[in-house]
Amino acid sequence: MKGETVSSTTTNSHEHHHDQQEQENYKKKKTMNPRLLAVNCILLGVGQVGGPLLIRLYFLHGGQRKWLSSWLQTAAFPFLLIPIFISWSMSKPKSTVDANPNDRKLRFGVTRKLFVSSLIVGIIVGLDSFLYAFGLSYLPVSTSSLLMSTQLAFIAAFALVLVKQKFTPYSINSVVLLTLGSVVLAFHTDGDKPIGVSKAQYLVGFFVTLGAAALVGFMLPLIEFVYTKACVAITYDLVMRMQFLVSMFATLLCTIGMLINKDFQAISREAKDFGLGETKYYMVLIFTAVLMQCAIVGNLGVIYCSTSLLGGVLITLLIPVQQILAIFFFNEKFSAEKGMSLALCLWGFASYFYGEYKQTRNKKNQHKSPIDRQEIPIEV
Repeated sequence: MKGETVSSTTTNSHEHHHDQQEQENYKKKKTMNPRLLAVNCILLGVGQVGGPLLIRLYFLHGGQRKWLSSWLQTAAFPFLLIPIFISWSMSKPKSTVDANPNDRKLRFGVTRKLFVSSLIVGIIVGLDSFLYAFGLSYLPVSTSSLLMSTQLAFIAAFALVLVKQKFTPYSINSVVLLTLGSVVLAFHTDGDKPIGVSKAQYLVGFFVTLGAAALVGFMLPLIEFVYTKACVAITYDLVMRMQFLVSMFATLLCTIGMLINKDFQAISREAKDFGLGETKYYMVLIFTAVLMQCAIVGNLGVIYCSTSLLGGVLITLLIPVQQILAIFFFNEKFSAEKGMSLALCLWGFASYFYGEYKQTRNKKNQHKSPIDRQEIPIEV
């Protein structure tokens, strides 16, 4: 019995040390150069604004293939081989496993655990891409973007469960305001219904887009959770390798959907009947694939540099840009409900960042010595 107790204590001690090692590996990425965060924010911004506009352009001018438009959101993943190869050629080969020797490294430079995690996340991304494309086929870009902003509320909920995200009154206020924004928008469910879309189709698109937002809200904290439990030091090179696998599995899922729906055979026929011409049809497809891949890479990069919650907040910040461009290019209506929803979204965004600013300032004050914190009286 005594021997079993000692063995159990040793096992618990080893598991505690293993968990500490996981957290230390994950914290290494928090000390990185902020320039990389800026680069990923730019990628996220360009992709998040341009990609949805092109998908909506595809549907507005005769495109009807939802699996094709979902396939385009991840199909440009082979381009990731370029930065992966450059990083591989500039670095010396070394073992990536430093916490769990039983988790053998595979040929692509990821462990079995990360490979399986990439497969699961890839399936989620593929399903979310289809839901998003389905909703955007019936909704204006302005409405779709406002609905997708609710992902921040879902991110907050799942981040609390998966990665024990700490919340401040400001971040809670931000989530509440964004949720209210979507509720206000729901009161105007048919006022901006596109021509040719029935009320039933609009409602389906409305709730399917909310489902896509919920799925994204689960996926981003899940990726952050995978980072913390990876048993390896997470580097940006490893993030790119994981992104390659995630996009590859998502594309495979959408490819199966396209094969069942016979979308590949319909591409040439759609191109001939496309409202903007055959050449522009293929240009829309190519640029959609590139921009959506930029959005995914930027989003995962932001999570690597910071948190999944920040990624959701940045996407919310981009909503006004999407609104303005949608009105300019597609002549979409900007109703009072949309204006109120947008105001709530911006208010929520400002609340979140003000809370982050105060938290950062408080941490700096705590690190100062008591003498530095004392106020020196000014003699008159």
